[in-house]
Amino acid sequence: MIIMDRLKGKRTIVTGAASGIGKAIAERFAQEGARVLVLDVNPEAAQKTARELGDNAIAMPVDVTNAAQVEAAVNNVNEQWGGIDVMVNNAGVGVAAKTAETSEDDWQRVIDVCMKGTFLGMKYVIPIMQKQKSGSIINMSSVAALVGVGDRAAYCAAKGGVMALTRAAAVDHAGEGIRVNCIAPGTVDTPWVQRITQGYDDPEAARAAMKARQPHGRLVAPEEVAAMAVYLASDEAGSTNGAVMVVDGGWTAR
Repeated sequence: MIIMDRLKGKRTIVTGAASGIGKAIAERFAQEGARVLVLDVNPEAAQKTARELGDNAIAMPVDVTNAAQVEAAVNNVNEQWGGIDVMVNNAGVGVAAKTAETSEDDWQRVIDVCMKGTFLGMKYVIPIMQKQKSGSIINMSSVAALVGVGDRAAYCAAKGGVMALTRAAAVDHAGEGIRVNCIAPGTVDTPWVQRITQGYDDPEAARAAMKARQPHGRLVAPEEVAAMAVYLASDEAGSTNGAVMVVDGGWTAR
């Protein structure tokens, strides 16, 4: 890993930052010199991650589906830091089920966390970035927004919505110095994958199938997604706006 201080001094927020992709992004941002607000629904895990990141990180417990909590966290850190340069809307959940098998409660939960959570993060950070006339918003979509994935009906719908919202916001705010992009990872080696596979009759076979659908023959590492997030957050990405950055080992190239 090459560390270049590409985000030195940047004030950043990462949701779902206590584990998986979010934690990898928070860690890499801190290594690249950013100040990081670790947001997660699990307060103990959020505090643990912030302690591990050092003096440039703080943590707040936030349910991204709760507008009041998201607004309070964004405004709080804006007051502390005098601005927000980067917002990473990473928090997400999924359920393994086809359309007819998906309960209404599961559908709503996936839509609320993935789509509403992303919307709320953008809603409350954009006015701050508008005043600054600068900012980078990075949303976490998925290859599930680009191709049909079996047993992931609600997840495909939610991540497709995230991709569409990203493009709409990029067009709306390009003239204000705000860039809005999303990352579309393939299957990433995270605790969420472990939970999903445990729901199958043969968890090992399910995991092997997840690896096999990516031409490079393995799961994507969270650190590989974090590296893409660093680029999108950096000044190097000044002309990258409304983009869907695919990190999938070649899955969508088939």
